[in-house]
Amino acid sequence: MHDTRGDLSDADRAREGYQEARRAYLFGKAVRDRRTALGMTQSRLAARAGMTQAAVSRLEHGGSTPTIPLLERLAAALDSTLHLDIAPDSDLSVAFTPRAA
Repeated sequence: MHDTRGDLSDADRAREGYQEARRAYLFGKAVRDRRTALGMTQSRLAARAGMTQAAVSRLEHGGSTPTIPLLERLAAALDSTLHLDIAPDSDLSVAFTPRAA
């Protein structure tokens, strides 16, 4: 197996790292915005999503990248539908919208 990361220049690696951090920040902001719109504390979201409050805090501050199962749990815990738009070399578009009654 060939490691293509070794073929990247320092500038490309820096750009890739920036994009990853930016996407984590945007996702965390969407979680925080929806949670606060619902009047929910981090502790309450954590309990509903099967996480710790510290993990919610890290996520909201862009300190972690969620897995698909965690995305599903967060959408359910936030009583929302999660919309992600991921395109190469562009910002992540992420939105939690209220589920229809």
